Amino acid sequence: MKSLLRKTALATLIGLSAPAMASLAYVSNEKDNTLSVIDTETMQVIDTIAVGARPRGILLSKDFTRLYICASDDDTVQVLDLATRKIVDTLPSGEDPEQFALHPNNKHLYIANEDDAIVTVVDVTTKDVLAQIDVGIEPEGMAVSPDGRWAVNTSETTSMLHWINTETFEIEKNIVIGQRPRHVEFSKDSRIAWASAEIGGTVHIIDVDKLEQIHQMSFKVPGVNQDRVQPVGIELTSDGKYAFVALGPANHVAVVDAQTYDVLDYLLVGSRVWQLDLNKDETRLYTTNGVSGDVSVIDLDDMKVIKSIKVGRYPWGVVIDPNS
Repeated sequence: MKSLLRKTALATLIGLSAPAMASLAYVSNEKDNTLSVIDTETMQVIDTIAVGARPRGILLSKDFTRLYICASDDDTVQVLDLATRKIVDTLPSGEDPEQFALHPNNKHLYIANEDDAIVTVVDVTTKDVLAQIDVGIEPEGMAVSPDGRWAVNTSETTSMLHWINTETFEIEKNIVIGQRPRHVEFSKDSRIAWASAEIGGTVHIIDVDKLEQIHQMSFKVPGVNQDRVQPVGIELTSDGKYAFVALGPANHVAVVDAQTYDVLDYLLVGSRVWQLDLNKDETRLYTTNGVSGDVSVIDLDDMKVIKSIKVGRYPWGVVIDPNS
């Protein structure tokens, strides 16, 4: 009963009463070298696109005309034209690109190069490499604040967040967090950053103005061994009220009050949940589940999984085109 009341209150506060809006979701399949294209209205895969070797990070251009793909084992970033669903270009990326982030100017792409311990900055219009920034060992996560001031990289082995000034391309501060940091997500107002630490089993909340940690979260999923609780992807609602955290091999998504940092619920999804994305009107959440090879669709009105969509082998990233 408490769980039901919690879910009802959550749905009421978010205001999720309208039906979901149809669009296209793109999923990178790490071991198939493909993208799956999902129609979010029918919740069916409508196309499979061959891409480079070991696609992981994917993101949309700010004008929603292109999709950028980290083809990690090809040491390149591919550019997919969304109108034709064809690869139209490649960008220099450094070795083993895994995650990346695009500056709000829609030009500067920040790429984490895991094997080289650097962040490469590329101008996507000229294909010029603007900078290569030395960071910690095994850089993976990459985020740029919505106001464009900061680029943040996570280094897995060094357990640090590296704060890069986007005007000078220089690191201004390093913040030590939990073991094996994976992902960073900024609040829409750029004031708070959330960072997951996979092996540490924690999420760290950073005050961006002060560049200081203000809170550390941990998770206890009923019936799941604690060593399987490994936070990875994070998604925040645009109103700043809620966060969703993918808990890796715990096979659950944590629903978090983004103001109090209390965990409101744990939602069971597929095996090894990795990344996630909200649809345009934030009525549904899509998760990539690597081991089970599927995408879970969570109805946020009822706070339950309503569909499992089979995709390729080891789905890694997911993005939803709001204009499709």
